[in-house]
Amino acid sequence: MTLALGCIADDYTGASDLANTLTRAGLRTVQTIGVPTDDLKLPEVDAVVVSLKSRSIEASLAVSRSRAAETWLRGRGASHVLFKICSTFDSTDAGNIGPVMDALRADCGEAVVLVTPAFPETGRTVYQGNLFVGAVPLNESPLKDHPLNPMHDSNLVRVLARQSKTQVGLVDLATLTRGAEAVRSLLAEFSGKGIGAAIIDAVFDRDLETIGLVAAEHRLSVGASGIGLGLARALVSTGKVKSAAAGSGQGAAVGGQVACLAGSCSQATLQQIANAERVMPVLHLDTERILTGANEAQRALDWAGPRLAQGPVLIASSATPADVAALQARHGRDAAGHAIEQTMADIAENLVKSGARRLIVAGGETSGAVVDRLKIPGFLVGAEIAAGVPVLRAVAGEMLLALKSGNFGGPEFFSDAMRLMR
Repeated sequence: MTLALGCIADDYTGASDLANTLTRAGLRTVQTIGVPTDDLKLPEVDAVVVSLKSRSIEASLAVSRSRAAETWLRGRGASHVLFKICSTFDSTDAGNIGPVMDALRADCGEAVVLVTPAFPETGRTVYQGNLFVGAVPLNESPLKDHPLNPMHDSNLVRVLARQSKTQVGLVDLATLTRGAEAVRSLLAEFSGKGIGAAIIDAVFDRDLETIGLVAAEHRLSVGASGIGLGLARALVSTGKVKSAAAGSGQGAAVGGQVACLAGSCSQATLQQIANAERVMPVLHLDTERILTGANEAQRALDWAGPRLAQGPVLIASSATPADVAALQARHGRDAAGHAIEQTMADIAENLVKSGARRLIVAGGETSGAVVDRLKIPGFLVGAEIAAGVPVLRAVAGEMLLALKSGNFGGPEFFSDAMRLMR
């Protein structure tokens, strides 16, 4: 296998988003869970997205796991590696975006790294270095209340500079609109000044194509799926990759029981859960009972068992930001998050043991816990359910999953997913 593009994603739903984007752009893509073992048989593909659960862990662990992923990808011929982050730049002043970028940059010897979480198609744009979610700056969006990585500064030059050991510059929209050569010239100037990373504006979809052309000439880039789209289009337009048919990983129908698990506390997911209650049974877990040792997982399984024979069910640990904050205040942020994620993983594991073959999971941390517990080594990318959310087919065993970042998907996401997961 010789890869045209290697990618390292800092969470599982973000990896699915990127794998979906690359597939839509014509790249044959596989998403792996963690760094693949040598005996994992993968089909011939153009891109591999290595999924890590490294967004909110201790920075040194995130660095070591990302470096291992880069080593594996470079060993399969990837001349360019994209470090895929969230389109809302989820991180704290301690990282992990900056420390991982610094380590990967040092390993590959790159002078200047282009960085952008912009993806206009999904409402993420960057202007004058400031990240917008729809029409509002990041720090005024619901992400200011994120339970793990609350974002209180929309200026990404400042945010990244607080995390990174290198100086951070800005490639503004005026430079970008003058074309690829103008961007190359500014990056050369940055390199001469010792500036090792550059936030680059992007407001329109066409901006991503210019960014992709320039980024593909370097060894490393950092960003969300938008820059992945730009890179994929550059690889196809320059003839380095022959475009493949999208959705080629769909395969035969799987069938079996369908279960939905929701752990995200985003406004989008809370609305999706409310809408799902009109079409399927929904159980809301008592998160306080989870934290005080009650067996909520067994209660959920006892509830789901007889209902799954009749049709899909949804089990949710999601709560409002105020309720989450109160729970974290009583039990600690990390302890609360870990206990809830592991409860959801317990439920998923036992649902699969009892016959569920199609799982729809909402929330990045929840998705990570579930996939880790199920020990699925990788996925083929199938049809797109919603922007950034594909149907995933396990490379080993008959099973379909959808892994959704909290803010992704339309109001009827769970019903939309079930229609495509046959």
